[in-house]
Amino acid sequence: MKKATELVFIPAPGIGHIVSAVEIAKLLVARDDQLFITVLIMKLPLDSKPEGTDDTYSRSERIKFINLPGINIDTQGISPCNFFKLFVESHKPHIKDAVSKLSQSQSNPRLAGFVIDMFCTSMIDVANELGVPTYVFFASNAGFLGLVFHLQTLSDEHNKDFTDFKDSDDELVLPCFVNPLPARALPSVFLDKDYTTIFINIGRRFRETKGILVNTFMELEAHALHSLSDGKTPPVYPVGPILDITRNENHEDHSDLAKQKTECTLKWLDDQPPLSVVFLCFGSMGTFNGDQVKEIACALEQSGFRFLWSLREPPAKGKIAYPSDYADYRGVLPEGFLDRTSGIGKVIGWAPQVAVLAHPTIGGFVSHCGWNSMLESLCMDYRKNSDFVNAEEIQRGIRQVMDHDSDTRKRVTEMSEISKKALMDGGSSYSSLGRFIEQIFLTS
Repeated sequence: MKKATELVFIPAPGIGHIVSAVEIAKLLVARDDQLFITVLIMKLPLDSKPEGTDDTYSRSERIKFINLPGINIDTQGISPCNFFKLFVESHKPHIKDAVSKLSQSQSNPRLAGFVIDMFCTSMIDVANELGVPTYVFFASNAGFLGLVFHLQTLSDEHNKDFTDFKDSDDELVLPCFVNPLPARALPSVFLDKDYTTIFINIGRRFRETKGILVNTFMELEAHALHSLSDGKTPPVYPVGPILDITRNENHEDHSDLAKQKTECTLKWLDDQPPLSVVFLCFGSMGTFNGDQVKEIACALEQSGFRFLWSLREPPAKGKIAYPSDYADYRGVLPEGFLDRTSGIGKVIGWAPQVAVLAHPTIGGFVSHCGWNSMLESLCMDYRKNSDFVNAEEIQRGIRQVMDHDSDTRKRVTEMSEISKKALMDGGSSYSSLGRFIEQIFLTS
């Protein structure tokens, strides 16, 4: 007979990571009534928080949350990647203390292991000290996971990394991708030495774990998932798509002003024809410099399509903080843009993304290609060579997205239906999650 068993979840700070971790926790406790989960929350010491995070953590009787003590780190003169690494590392004593207290409680279920975020691999040390196994919840996709492992292998076995291919015209044959990848299409973080070092270490530490939960499903990434079944990596469990489709009802800022903004946005969408609006939203940290904003504005105006654009103001240069809403868009947009597009477009600040994407008037989505956003829309593309994209390229992309008869739209519609079945009883992700739960009880 199964005994009550507990997992400790350690998500990285950031709304996308925390929400995804909570959603997989909810799936796990719903599948087995002997599973209990404690989620340890690290809060970034930023001047402001991302809008939409009030009441973020959905409550369940078998999921509890512990807010770890705040840690203040001087952000002056430190790069974002080094700041984040130092921030997570600084939480190790607090996490060991919190978990030790859980284990000492007579009323607490036995601890079966840690489930850590991809950016929290240093917590493997804490798990080892406590004598429990570690699992990873990888909030991104299997293709990217394969890329991380390939980068680590390239470094450790061949003394090379992807920065060797910067500005190269080579095409890279990678086990996790069906087709060769142009070196110029590599993610920017893999062409930066600081970030490359971090991801190489992530790949190494992943190999120490007992399993990796991935927010994807077999039908979407069959090739990548099969490439990870090579006997060299821990077991991989595709358990997605993990989305919080009720986020806008339960998680948004409950201030009167936030509600008014959301109602105003949805009311404007109500007045548009079906599938006529292209929605532009670039994630909780997504901002652009003034020149790029003007190129996007020019593309939207020239395309003639109706649009809803979530435009956020970046923090001051050298400051690590969340984006904020502009006090006046006219200071960053081309002169007269708002007047000329007033009949077809709307520029807003923070956007209730899930509610907008679910609206029947949305015909296309232009995003930062964050995995949560991609799963919410199933609209995919890859990075251009330059960080700057001109108006002509943007306009071309918008027209492709808004082509109602395109093969891409048909494939997205088909995959959308398949994704819904993956988590149903008998679906591929449902079965994979069951195998993970069996593993937890076997090793606990």
